[in-house]
Amino acid sequence: MEVGFGVLGPVVAWDRAGTPVDVKGPRHRAVLARLIVARGRVVPVDRLVDDLWEAPAPGAVATVRTFVAALRRALEPGRPPRQPARLLVTEGPGYALRAAPDAVDAWRFEDAVAAAATAPPAPAHERLDAALGWWRGPAYADFAGEPWIRAERSRLDELRLTAVERRAEAALALGRAADAVPGLDVHAAEHPWREEAWRLLALALYRADRQGDALAVLRRARDLLREQLGVDPGPRLRRLESDILRHADTGDAERVWTAATAAYDRTVTGPARLETTVGLLRSLAVTGARGLAAAREQRAAAVAAAERLGDPELTARVIGGYDVPAIWTRSDDPQQSARIVAAAERALAALEPDGHDAARARLLATIAVESRGTRAARGPQAAREAERIARRLGDPAVLAFALNGVFMQSFHRAGLARRRDEVGAELVTLSGRHGLSTFEILGHLIRVQARGALADFAGADEHAAAADRLAARHERPLVGVFTGWYRAMRLAATGAAPADAEAAYRAAAVGLDGAGMPGSSAACCRWPCCACGSGTTGRPGSTTPPTGARTRRGPARWC
Repeated sequence: MEVGFGVLGPVVAWDRAGTPVDVKGPRHRAVLARLIVARGRVVPVDRLVDDLWEAPAPGAVATVRTFVAALRRALEPGRPPRQPARLLVTEGPGYALRAAPDAVDAWRFEDAVAAAATAPPAPAHERLDAALGWWRGPAYADFAGEPWIRAERSRLDELRLTAVERRAEAALALGRAADAVPGLDVHAAEHPWREEAWRLLALALYRADRQGDALAVLRRARDLLREQLGVDPGPRLRRLESDILRHADTGDAERVWTAATAAYDRTVTGPARLETTVGLLRSLAVTGARGLAAAREQRAAAVAAAERLGDPELTARVIGGYDVPAIWTRSDDPQQSARIVAAAERALAALEPDGHDAARARLLATIAVESRGTRAARGPQAAREAERIARRLGDPAVLAFALNGVFMQSFHRAGLARRRDEVGAELVTLSGRHGLSTFEILGHLIRVQARGALADFAGADEHAAAADRLAARHERPLVGVFTGWYRAMRLAATGAAPADAEAAYRAAAVGLDGAGMPGSSAACCRWPCCACGSGTTGRPGSTTPPTGARTRRGPARWC
């Protein structure tokens, strides 16, 4: 008999037909609950005794064994005499419950919430709605006061609240704001310290054309947080209130995106889907930390999928289509970069020798960019070849990508700041003329680095300001990470008070932490702030970093 267990409410068991299994009295159910909490691990008999009784009687161990025997008879009624139990087993000094992964409703609930986190809105809403329906009351309801269950009950309750909020988010993404309001109203009232509950309720009211009610909810949340907890609302609540007051329809963009992705899912299939996906990843990578991390993860999957199809031209387009401007002088993920380079080399070798020049140039530029910091001879060679092909083609987008590769391969020795400044200047002019905004920003950032290396801080300041203006216009939040580091370096290099320089570096480090660039946690700053990238000088002519030029992780990387 296959048995299922329910702990999202009072502890119960069911057979395959859904008929309740008699698991005897409270102590029997307590043993069962304790073993479910252990998730298949052995619980020693002594621990069971301590958990079941505050002051165990002398025969408590024998009593536990009696409870286990009764549970075995109930859970495996057809087991022949003297045959070992398969579900509630004896192992070493205690017992373990060897239940299937889907046998316990709490385990299924966790899996459903995790799966919904990456699903589109419609299936996510359906999955979460079904999973929340499995709750029959508080988790492990009949053992609420037991110390051994306290942490698990709290964890499951927090997961349930998260599921309620994610279901509401999915409903909002599907345009069902009015339907979401009643449940969110109850949710916020029952859990008034959850800012996300108030935010979602206000957003649902606003999208249901109840702007006044939405503002009232936000003000009520602010008053509760300030008066009873002594804290101000978080940035998401404040931003939503500001948006509503400015009559910003925060739902329009999401509704357009939902409709567009639904149309995409319906119409785009086969190899074309991979190429379109790479275009989406390219846009995602410049939207901020979360977008960059997601794009990095999915890029490798797209390349692998393209290679499996066995079409070298498609693979070349998928690899070369991810022409996201790069400024870090070493890869954040060397292993992934090495895999991308290997895939690009395979695609290059498989392309027909005649034609495909644009695809070839993009593959070479990819190799140059992804080989940065390795000191391999192939990187500079690929950069030169990509630039040569791109100039012959006269394609501004291909040339911009190739110049990015040239920049990345210009850190092999000191004294190349003027060459990098020329690359940056060409990128600014080329990209400005042809509307390549991300590469125009890259050009300005390159010139920030190069002019700083040449001690032309006035020039570097102009390019930092230009990069920030373009970033604001085109919503490129990661740009501020680099201009922030430059300004911290500038303070230190130009003799500012050590405390001011240190404060600027600390602020820059905070921005770096949330930038979605994993390699930044293993080193200080890979942004070649002030010179050649060789790690040799601080101020021109100096061999040490300026006073105060330290981050909380150690000295900055001075070039």
